[in-house]
Amino acid sequence: MVKELELKLLPAEAADEALVEQRAIRKSRFRPQEVLRVRVVRRSIDARGARPAIRLRVAVYAGEDYEPEPAILGGYHSVEDAPKVVIVGAGPAGYFGALELIELGLRPILFDRGKDVRSRRRDLRAIQQFGEVNPHSNYCFGEGGAGTYSDGKLYTRSHKRGDIEKAMRLLVEHGASPDILIDAHPHIGSNKLPKIVANLRETILHYGGEVHFDSQATDFLIEGGRMQGVVVNNETEHRGEAVILATGHSARDIYYLLHKKGVRIEAKPFALGVRIEHPQPLIDRIQYNQSPREEHLPASSYRLACQVDGRGVFSFCMCPGGLVVPAATAPGEIVVNGMSMSRRDSPYANSGTVVAVELEDLAAFQHHGVFAALEFQRSVEQTLFAVGDGSQKAPALRLTDFVEGRLSQSLPGSSYIPGLYPAPLYELLPPPIYRRLREGVREFGRKMKGYFTAEANVIGTESRTSAPVRIPRNRETYMHEGMPGLFPAGEGAGYAGGIISAAMDGQNVARAVGRYLRNEGMRE
Repeated sequence: MVKELELKLLPAEAADEALVEQRAIRKSRFRPQEVLRVRVVRRSIDARGARPAIRLRVAVYAGEDYEPEPAILGGYHSVEDAPKVVIVGAGPAGYFGALELIELGLRPILFDRGKDVRSRRRDLRAIQQFGEVNPHSNYCFGEGGAGTYSDGKLYTRSHKRGDIEKAMRLLVEHGASPDILIDAHPHIGSNKLPKIVANLRETILHYGGEVHFDSQATDFLIEGGRMQGVVVNNETEHRGEAVILATGHSARDIYYLLHKKGVRIEAKPFALGVRIEHPQPLIDRIQYNQSPREEHLPASSYRLACQVDGRGVFSFCMCPGGLVVPAATAPGEIVVNGMSMSRRDSPYANSGTVVAVELEDLAAFQHHGVFAALEFQRSVEQTLFAVGDGSQKAPALRLTDFVEGRLSQSLPGSSYIPGLYPAPLYELLPPPIYRRLREGVREFGRKMKGYFTAEANVIGTESRTSAPVRIPRNRETYMHEGMPGLFPAGEGAGYAGGIISAAMDGQNVARAVGRYLRNEGMRE
């Protein structure tokens, strides 16, 4: 017999496995000698009271033991001689799509313009320390995509879009902590993700797939009105039974190439703003009513949202105990993002704070057609770069000065390695964006006492929240509407946002490819 029950414990109590087991058995009312196992199935933080607590959902097994599900990888077999499917992009959508193809008996052939995770580190060091942006290897491009070195948050609200548990279990089978299966807001960390991503690659290779780095898709092979494959590095043709396009939200050249080839794309709403960085102890004091926080409490986080002039203003990709990093993908632009290591032990907390940008907001860019949102995004990034010294130093203001529209005489400490300098963001940002951000953070200060402070930095610009272009696909078949054989996937296609939602989308698309090939009689 199995009973599931709820426990509310102090952080130190929840960290004591023996005590958790004792409390669970007592609450279950089973006789201790009958209990074979106590298993935590869910863990979350409840900070609503005067002192934070940990809520656990626990399963108590009496007279029968817990039987874990068999490993997913245990069902894999070699696909070395199977039909090929080309995948462009080795991010979450591409890698999880490849694993799903292997499970279906299809052979994934992946191409990524960037480098493997180990080689990629040199280019991240170059942008951090010297302001040198490699347009093919950076915080967005390379093995694992943007998620590899951007925090590793696994929380998603897209529960109806796919099999979250399967995606999580695959991560665990490739080296992630089993804690991600029970935490309400699971997190891996940018220091641990690279090894997990490399393990995903090794699985793909072990079962007969291929993964090629420094391999940019420079053309598409379209014959008879059907997508047949890609040209890599302007040289080599690679054909497959289908093409999964999983290039991420910053592969602007792919959007232009699709348009040039007559493949329909659409402008898409997105969000743009700044990244706001507070001292982590200040956020802990606000959220936990304590600073320093208790030993067994993680760095605290927040999520804020409001409406200003008919547009949403909201926090995005909040990184407790995190770092702000340069995320430009080309020289001549300033883009910032956030990340956290697994311990989340940085003295700073940061979050994107952005404004929803709808297509009707882009009147001045309508002459760019389907690229109106993309060119608006690019123009802001280039404007903020132009006021600097040509490096990746980022323009910033104290939060109070940002709202009051005045230049800061000095800036608080920051985790941003290239450095910050005072700049008039109230003039540099598009007026509607600045106005809504200003009113939005005022409202956030009312909702979260202590948030509005001169101790916080406002750093520009947070612009890569999602793709400003959508590659339309059929809801049922996941195939591009108008181009048979092309399957857009993940963030770059406009159908995901974050590691897990992109991974699930890759899985869904791979299954759709399997159905497509069965219906096509597995085309020769």
